[in-house]
Amino acid sequence: MKPLLTRPRPWRTLAALLWLALGAGCASLPPPADEPPLVVASPLPPAVPVPALPAPAPAEPIAEPTTVPAAEPVNLRQDPAPPAPPLARNRLDPLQDAERGDLWLRLRGGFAMADLDGDLVRKWERFYAGQPEYVERMTARASRYLFHVLEEVEKRQLPTELALLPFIESAFNPQAMSRARASGMWQFMPATGRDFELRQNVFRDDRRDVLASTRAALDYLQQLHAQFGDWPLALAAYNWGQGSVLKAQAKNRRAGRSTDYTSLRMPGETRNYVPKLQAIKNIVLHPQAFALALPPLENHPFFQTVEVDRDIDVALAARLAGLTLDEFQQLNPQMNKPVILAAGTPQLLLPYDSANRFVRELAAHRGALASWTAWVAPRTLKPAEAARLTGMDEDELREINAIPPRMLVSKGSTLIVPRAPHAQQDVSELLADHATMSLTPEARARQGRRYKAGRLGESVTAVARRLRVPAAELARWNGLSPKGRFAPQQTIIVQGKANATPARIAAKKPGRSALTKKVASKAAASRTAARKAKPAATQRTRVAASEQTERAQAR
Repeated sequence: MKPLLTRPRPWRTLAALLWLALGAGCASLPPPADEPPLVVASPLPPAVPVPALPAPAPAEPIAEPTTVPAAEPVNLRQDPAPPAPPLARNRLDPLQDAERGDLWLRLRGGFAMADLDGDLVRKWERFYAGQPEYVERMTARASRYLFHVLEEVEKRQLPTELALLPFIESAFNPQAMSRARASGMWQFMPATGRDFELRQNVFRDDRRDVLASTRAALDYLQQLHAQFGDWPLALAAYNWGQGSVLKAQAKNRRAGRSTDYTSLRMPGETRNYVPKLQAIKNIVLHPQAFALALPPLENHPFFQTVEVDRDIDVALAARLAGLTLDEFQQLNPQMNKPVILAAGTPQLLLPYDSANRFVRELAAHRGALASWTAWVAPRTLKPAEAARLTGMDEDELREINAIPPRMLVSKGSTLIVPRAPHAQQDVSELLADHATMSLTPEARARQGRRYKAGRLGESVTAVARRLRVPAAELARWNGLSPKGRFAPQQTIIVQGKANATPARIAAKKPGRSALTKKVASKAAASRTAARKAKPAATQRTRVAASEQTERAQAR
């Protein structure tokens, strides 16, 4: 047996070499596109002609019986297949398809606030159930915005009841304006809007902007919930102001009472605020129980954003989108002027079909896009002089810029004026975001009624309260902000007749350096009478004047 182990067998060696060559040739038939065939690297002479063999056909006889599964990875490398359809569903739920098609069902699925019950809830349920036409108008308006609001609420993992707040704030009207000057779908006061980066200037008011106001409202609600740790209290603070809620809680603590929502003493509007929301929630959950029918709302966006990179007239944008001016402003209600400044409003909201049309028509449009632009007054001017400098008719200038009679345009004010036909430069971002308009009484109006501020200066609000004139009007008459201050001994202009003479402001007639003793005596008597008749200070809240009267009567 030993000689058999050491004896060379050349036919076995040759067979092994041939088998290796054949195996190398088979392996080289389906090479990846980015790799060279393996046969090129083979050092054996018989492997050289292998590339000339037919492509995959010879490999089939050599393959194992399980060749079909083995071939699939090769095909995936050459032509990747799309992801399997089942991966698109993130859960197995028999109601998922229905939820995809019904926005109301999706909304109900996210309700998470504790229910409130009581007489006030029943009262508002009866109110809405008794006005089906009003509910129908509200839900018709909501159909444009509710999907977006619900999307934003869900992104923040908030209770979806918050998406119902615009029903009680504005009936989902983004152009709503209250008597207290709260504006927009979420009813922001001017100061609160500025706190949450909602710009309010000559050209736009972002409190009416659908996207910006929704973002700000949810920011505010999240902040209030983090502060109070309770949704009813957070909602009360949204309506009444967090400072007012904190004061009411502090008062209850001193009296040894509870500090929850139902235990606080609050204005009538705030007392009814959460019950209203609960009533709307109950109607959305069970409309049939109230003999109401909610219109079907599909669970998909009503609008999409379209970018604009040039200034464009509002009327032209609406026409290019195939919409009426009213339809266009329902989705873009923030514009104060008839021109959209791309530097301040870089995107528009349009229904899907209208968005596609707008893009096509804008690309095909020939001619100027904007017929209006911004002009800054170089000095304080009469409207007639400003009209002459800008090539406008004075009446047109007054109308489009809301300039009342006997007022001057203050230096630095921004006016909207016609744009030159071949002008190429659009309004700058600085002006689009910070344009202001200030008016000053004409000289002859200045001589009518004049006062002097006290030695330490006065705030516009304090002077307006003492004179019983609107703070906004007093600020406008004197070219100040409603939150501004008069300098010590500054002359204060009042249009018309003031209703009281303040303690620290002495009347000053034109051409006289001081009051006579007789006038001073009358002024002192007037101050005494005014002090006795001075009404209680109103609360600085979002509560309407009618609600304040109701509270006073209730006491």
